[in-house]
Amino acid sequence: MTEPLDVSDAQPVLPRARFAYDAHTWKEIAYLLTSFPLAVLGFVYAVTALSLGAGLTVTVIGLPLIAVALMGARLLGRLERGRARALLGVRIDEPSPLPVRRGDGFFGRLWNALKDPVGWRAMLYAVMRLPWGILTFVVTLVGLFVLWPVLPFVVRGLSNADRAMARALLSPSDELERRIEELESDRGVVVDTAAADLRRIERDLHDGAQARLVNLAMGLGLAKEKLLEGQADDTVAAMVDEAHGEVKLALQELRDLARGIHPAVLTDRGLDAALSSVASRCTVPVKVTADLPARPAEAIEGIAYFTVSELLQNVSKHSGARSASVEVWRSGDRLLIQVQDDGRGGASLDKGTGMAGLAERLGAVDGLFVVDSPEGGGTTVTAELPWRDRTAQRTP
Repeated sequence: MTEPLDVSDAQPVLPRARFAYDAHTWKEIAYLLTSFPLAVLGFVYAVTALSLGAGLTVTVIGLPLIAVALMGARLLGRLERGRARALLGVRIDEPSPLPVRRGDGFFGRLWNALKDPVGWRAMLYAVMRLPWGILTFVVTLVGLFVLWPVLPFVVRGLSNADRAMARALLSPSDELERRIEELESDRGVVVDTAAADLRRIERDLHDGAQARLVNLAMGLGLAKEKLLEGQADDTVAAMVDEAHGEVKLALQELRDLARGIHPAVLTDRGLDAALSSVASRCTVPVKVTADLPARPAEAIEGIAYFTVSELLQNVSKHSGARSASVEVWRSGDRLLIQVQDDGRGGASLDKGTGMAGLAERLGAVDGLFVVDSPEGGGTTVTAELPWRDRTAQRTP
């Protein structure tokens, strides 16, 4: 017979409690406790610098002082982003530096600094942090002695508010920063394209018209010598005839070169006539339709012309098409271009047909470039450019 179990001395079995004060919680506590002295420093800096600068705006040092203060606020913002990253685990991207353009001069750089949104948001953050920093410091400090069991939950709520404030005021403006980055990239594309165009013009002049004119000068020099010697025979006539032919070829090459820079027909008669002229030189029949109520700005008109010109060259060289079409029209604030052919298809931006360069050029002016070219199904290229009225341009 078994003895009855004596449970008088048995200890109750309690569930193991999870320790709430982990490393992450201690980091949040450290952030909230250190926020108060840093908030005091930031508030004093912001109020003193802005008050002093505003009070001295009647002098020559007032605005420069505010500009320097805003640049200092950027440094405070960088410090706060680093602290939030280390203690709160929130990663905030660094904003772009102040834009510095060649030729801005002192006043241009001063104006850029004064309108810096990153600096002004950092100033606002420094001012708002003081009352919030006092509140979080007091609550956290008292909680360490009074609210110990629930302090981790209180700390989590307070630090989440700090995360939201840091993201709102210390983060770069996504759209603005993205636009700055795009413009920097587009500026490089424009510079590279301009340099390539200059090299092409130099090469064409050196290898084409310049060489022909040198030969022409030599031929006319020899003919002149023979005429001075009284040798007005068939040899001189042949030399003059050859020189005449060289003149005509040189003139034609110069016309072609000028057309490649900016065709006269585009300047005089607009896109419709200029595109019809380009289409007439294509090796396949091309139908041109232009529905434009007015002429766009010269720069946009030139980009549209050269885009269609290069696309039709691709049709002639690579498509194997029997026919093609070009349509140009305005839709809202955009100029739309569509070039189609019934060729073999298979065109893309990475096959060395110059389309990648066209896409970059259009992208540099906020344009779009889309290629639809299935194998065996022909090619359709759609390009968009921003519409700018010709009358809105500045006249020199």
